Amino acid sequence: MSEELEELAAHLTLRAPDAVAGQRIAHGELTLYVAPSDLVGVVTLLKTDQVCRFSTLVDITAVDHPERPKRFDVVYHLLSMYRNQRLRLKAALRENEPMPTLTGVFPCANWFEREVFDMFGIAFAGHPDLRRLLTDYGFRGHPLRKDFPTTGYTQVRYDETAKKVIYEPVDLVQEYRQFDFMSPWEGADYILPGDEKTEGAR
Repeated sequence: MSEELEELAAHLTLRAPDAVAGQRIAHGELTLYVAPSDLVGVVTLLKTDQVCRFSTLVDITAVDHPERPKRFDVVYHLLSMYRNQRLRLKAALRENEPMPTLTGVFPCANWFEREVFDMFGIAFAGHPDLRRLLTDYGFRGHPLRKDFPTTGYTQVRYDETAKKVIYEPVDLVQEYRQFDFMSPWEGADYILPGDEKTEGAR
């Protein structure tokens, strides 16, 4: 499998030498790094090239790296049923920089891009209908950004007296706690429920 991926990587580098900025093979999958401006051309090549034939766009997502100047990695997963291979594309993006839409190459990119827009706030230039997909229209912020508070900004409840849904600022009933996430198995001087069988078997 690794040899096949190396051959594929070499073929793509040959076909699009200026567009493929880097490549990596890990866990039986090939990852290509491209600039946002080259994305549509590379994806079109991957779909139409007879050696590649990556005819299925499986998913689009993103990763937030707030400490980097290019804050986001937009990640595309493609599948070639003809080659029985998967491929990942990554494009690094600044916070307010738009990505070109892939809806002209893969119509299914429509909802994938809407989800990424909703969750991360990344705009897709040329998208035919870029609206929120998973949150309400009046929702504030983008939940999968790392600076989004875990509590959110707004809570929603149904008011029986007013007979309507009420949106109001988050009101925590107790002080928000910070957890140290130490495993209960570390440093414990007691036997946890269920472990007594193991203890008796020694």
